[in-house]
Amino acid sequence: MSIGNSPEDERPFEDDRAEASRSIGHALRQARIAAGLTVDDVTNATRVRIAIVHAIEADDFAPCGGDVYARGHIRTLAKAVHLDPAPLLAQYDAEHGGRPAPTPAAPLFEAERIRPERRGPNWTAAMVAAIVAVVGFVGFTAFKGGDDSGAKTQVAEGSTPSTSKSASPTPTSSKSDVPKSNPSDSAIAAAPQDKVTVQVSAADGRSWISAKDHNGRLLFDGLLKQGDSKTFQDSEKINLVLGDAGAIQLYVNGKKIEDNFQPGAVERLTYTKGDPQAG
Repeated sequence: MSIGNSPEDERPFEDDRAEASRSIGHALRQARIAAGLTVDDVTNATRVRIAIVHAIEADDFAPCGGDVYARGHIRTLAKAVHLDPAPLLAQYDAEHGGRPAPTPAAPLFEAERIRPERRGPNWTAAMVAAIVAVVGFVGFTAFKGGDDSGAKTQVAEGSTPSTSKSASPTPTSSKSDVPKSNPSDSAIAAAPQDKVTVQVSAADGRSWISAKDHNGRLLFDGLLKQGDSKTFQDSEKINLVLGDAGAIQLYVNGKKIEDNFQPGAVERLTYTKGDPQAG
C-alpha cells in the first residue's frame, strides 16, 4: 500500500490556483481593459488615487487604510468599469474575516466622497438662476424701452417711423428659420465659429464614451443608449474615447464624419476648430 499523496489530495492545490486567477484585482483589471479604459481614466472618473488603483488590481489592499475603505474603493472601481460590485464585495468579506461592523469611519468615507460633488451643483444652480434672471430682466427692459426710445429718437431726428417698423420683424424671421434645419445638426450649425463643437450620437447601438476639454477636464463619462446623443463644445479642442466606435455617428463643426469605424472598436479621437477630420 502506498503512503504517498493520492490524486484527491492534490486537487485542492489546483483549486487554489483557479481561485487565484479569479481574484478581485484580476477581475477589476480585466473589466477595465475590456472597457477600453486606462488607470488614468479610472482615476479621473472616480477620484481614487492612481497608486491605490494599481495596488487593488494587484490584490494589495493595505494602501486602502482598512476594510471599510477597501470595500468602498472596490465598489467605486467596479461601477467605473461596468462590473457588478456585489460578488467582489462578498469575495472580499470571505477572504478578510467577514463584513466589518458599522463604525464611524464608514459615514466619514461617504462624506469625503459626496461632499465635493454636492457643493458643485448647488453653486451651479445658483449661478444659472442668477444669470437667467439678469438676462430676462435685461431682455424685458430692452423690449419695452426699445419701442418707446426708438419712436422718440426718430421724431427728434426727423426720420419716418416706417423705418423702425420694418426693422422689427427681422428677429421674428430669423427665429422662424430655425425649426427648418435638420434635427441632427441644428444645435451644431448655431455654434460659434471660434469654438469646436462635437455631437456624438449612438445611432446603431449603445456605446460607452468619454469626452474631455483642452485642459483635460472630464465633460462626460458614461454609456449612451441607442438613440441618445451628446454635444460637447470647447474653445480649442475636444478629446474623445469611443468604447464601440461602430455604433457612433459624429458631427464636428456642423459636418458629418464619414470614418468607417468597426463595430466593437475602441477609438481615441481629437477634434479642433479646423476639423472635420480627426486631429
